[in-house]
Amino acid sequence: MLIGLLTAVAASICYGTGSVLQAVGSRKSARREAAAGLTTQHGGPSLSSTAKAAMTWEFIVGTVLDFLGFGLGALAARMLPLFLSQTVISANLVITAVLSVRLLGIRLTRAEWTSIGVVCSALVLLATAAGPEGSGHTPIATHWWLLAVSLLLMVGGTVVVRLLGARAAILAGLLSGLGFGALGVGVRVLNGVDPFDPGALLADPALYAILVAGVGGMYLHTVALQIGSVNGATAALVVGETVLPGTIGVLWLGDASRPGFAWLAVVGFLLAVAGAVAVAWFGEPEGGPGPAPAPEEEPRELARVG
Repeated sequence: MLIGLLTAVAASICYGTGSVLQAVGSRKSARREAAAGLTTQHGGPSLSSTAKAAMTWEFIVGTVLDFLGFGLGALAARMLPLFLSQTVISANLVITAVLSVRLLGIRLTRAEWTSIGVVCSALVLLATAAGPEGSGHTPIATHWWLLAVSLLLMVGGTVVVRLLGARAAILAGLLSGLGFGALGVGVRVLNGVDPFDPGALLADPALYAILVAGVGGMYLHTVALQIGSVNGATAALVVGETVLPGTIGVLWLGDASRPGFAWLAVVGFLLAVAGAVAVAWFGEPEGGPGPAPAPEEEPRELARVG
């Protein structure tokens, strides 16, 4: 349990640091594209803008940290109940918020700090209540369902986000979180890992669900960082990344709390989600989402850098 918790914390630090670095690169690219008028008809970032964001050095370093976080998170998902591992990993919200003060010049409000404190307190409750993880052994048909749901969320979500344009920051963050949540479930149920069997691994639909959810989640997270508050987008991601795998872990994979501590796990889980939603709500840019900024109208985060 302790090794799993430390692994999840390390993954959280990697993800949180990576998100802020990706936000710096994404905002630079979005600002240049907005100045050149290269946005979609709905005011959102173009595919060109998103691709260029991925080529900045900040985004590349952030992506490397994300891959490291993914590896650590996958290990934690196989050592802890999903409602605990995913929630601890989602505490990268705190890392993101603290680093954004330094790297993006954001000034967090008292409400945002309070919400972050609620998330941290909820993590303590969850860690206290968590029991042993379930087996993770499931029928192959459920792996196909996981692949189908991942495709629906990532492909359908991308279409909706592009239609909404500049108003889709929180939705893009939520969908990216659902993608990462599906990825966590896929890692947990993946066949051919222990013992290692390449044939079983490649034949498992869960492997392709992991790829679809991972790539789609990364793309949607990049879009969310381009058009919305980094803390708001990350908080929305936390909700999707926590609720889906936590619920599936309990109802489907046999995850459980310690005897007599079920109520504490429920309270901690609900507080974690509520705190993340509050950060997303209070973290919206002033005036709410709107059209892409003109060159002289820098986003709130960029305006304070320097």
